[in-house]
Amino acid sequence: MASSTITGVGSGFDTVGIVTALVNAEKAPKQSQITKLQTNTTTQLSAVGTVKAALESYRAAIAKLNSVSSFNGLAASSSDEKISKVTIDDKASSGTYALEVTQLATASKVTSKVFEGGASAVVNAGTQSTTLTISQSDNDYNVAIPAGATMQQTRDAINTQLQSKGISANVLTDANGSRLVFSSQTTGKGTDITISGDSELSTGYSAGNPAVNAEYTIDGIAMESSSNKITSAISGVSLELIDTKASTITVASNTGTLKTSVQSFVTAYNALLTSINTQTKVTATGDAATTTSGALTGDASMRQLVNGIRNELLQNTSGSSIGNLSQMGISTDQKTGLLTLDDKKWDAAVATPDGAIEISKVFTGDAGLVARMTKATSAYVGTSGLLASRASDLNSKLTDLTTEQGELDRRMESLKSTLSAKYTAMDTLIAQMNASSSSIMTTLNSLNNPKDD
Repeated sequence: MASSTITGVGSGFDTVGIVTALVNAEKAPKQSQITKLQTNTTTQLSAVGTVKAALESYRAAIAKLNSVSSFNGLAASSSDEKISKVTIDDKASSGTYALEVTQLATASKVTSKVFEGGASAVVNAGTQSTTLTISQSDNDYNVAIPAGATMQQTRDAINTQLQSKGISANVLTDANGSRLVFSSQTTGKGTDITISGDSELSTGYSAGNPAVNAEYTIDGIAMESSSNKITSAISGVSLELIDTKASTITVASNTGTLKTSVQSFVTAYNALLTSINTQTKVTATGDAATTTSGALTGDASMRQLVNGIRNELLQNTSGSSIGNLSQMGISTDQKTGLLTLDDKKWDAAVATPDGAIEISKVFTGDAGLVARMTKATSAYVGTSGLLASRASDLNSKLTDLTTEQGELDRRMESLKSTLSAKYTAMDTLIAQMNASSSSIMTTLNSLNNPKDD
């Protein structure tokens, strides 16, 4: 097998190998520095991305919990949801209410006279445009009916112009022909629709039954509402009336839902802390004197983030008799910072008077723990947040290192060319010296060995 070593013609030395060794020796320190920085920066960038994703997941998880339905210590129910439905807010209190609906709120409907020809029947047979005026609650809405307009075209014009006002139209057809029906989405007494104007549709119409209020009793007390959705009859309780029958509304403690939400908060918090701990921890390897640092060990932004959310855990929520999380059984591991929920302490806290309500106050509302946690972490998320800025800085550093690598490669290529030229010149000189030496020796040998005559 032929040798791959290229030697100088004149010197016989491996000039290519010498040049390569010299270039590599010159390049090695700077290359080692760049490679190390690239590795560390890439690792840090990945770690920042991991924490950023974990923080966004945490915020999304607790955002779902920041509602009365999630943390409220009360739950509302109806004995028959085919008759009535019920929801509550943070102003509700426990109680049972007898509800009897005698009349549902209705909306107004007006029907035009019958036109032969179905939906394609012409409702303006004249040669001029006419006006149909639809009035409701002291509001007049004018709709132009062009000459030759059909029932379908008129329906579409009314729906386009008035649907945002809560008024719509449709076509009803039977063996006698078609008629236009005007419907209101607004219920309650005094919301009847009337029709006027010079349009043929405004003559011979039927007003139908007038709109009426809902009539009902709560614990025997007679009440009325213009809507079937009632928000003010019982403090903190919203009712939806569905049928004219009797039902029972119950607002009572719901500790199961409350505990599930609290445990969900603990789980979400622990997932975030675990992600941060993984990137910042120092691990002993082998003997105790050797340690391995996480990608973000000692990182100031991580310390600030952790300190910020831990401080919120220590704050008392105003308006709640529960002074701190430990009173409801939530404790912090001093080493890892993770939270645990003690069932016995939890049950004891819930069992106290209004315990469930007081616990819910700790988490919900503008001053609750969920809102405070969201505020404490808001500076770190988003495209302009601290973590996004940190990632941008690291990406810029990688770009700079790539530029440095290119400059180093170019310098080393230039050095290689310079050294190659020098060693080639040296080899050429040696070749010339060897040639001269050979010529001289030949001449001397010739002189020392004269030919015989």
